[in-house]
Amino acid sequence: MAYNGTWKIDRNENYEKFMEAMGVNMMKRKLGAHDNLKITIQQDGNKFTIKESSNFRTIDIEFTLGVNFEYSLADGTELTGSWNLEGNKLVGTFTRKDNGKVLTAYREVIGDELVQTYRYEGVEAKRVFKRD
Repeated sequence: MAYNGTWKIDRNENYEKFMEAMGVNMMKRKLGAHDNLKITIQQDGNKFTIKESSNFRTIDIEFTLGVNFEYSLADGTELTGSWNLEGNKLVGTFTRKDNGKVLTAYREVIGDELVQTYRYEGVEAKRVFKRD
């Protein structure tokens, strides 16, 4: 339950390069790097309810560990996949609907931070959040 709470973006590492690898155009990359993302996570057993709020959109996501669901990124990229718990780390494996390539995402609480790591086509990026 360490994920429960509201998390506000603190810093990004290599995020623009990641978005570039994902095919996001330069204007959206510049905006995305400063989106003021806030994530509210509520875990109830294997079920997660997440609210993502940014300068561009607010979206509610519900998923159960190990069960595939569909998700759309802020730039409109559509994915299908699932989250699983490996130790204390959430591991998400998602396949892009447009090209079949895989995006892997990791969420873990380290100290007082929520660290999200993304891997796509050999590029890794991190977004680090602090409790709000």
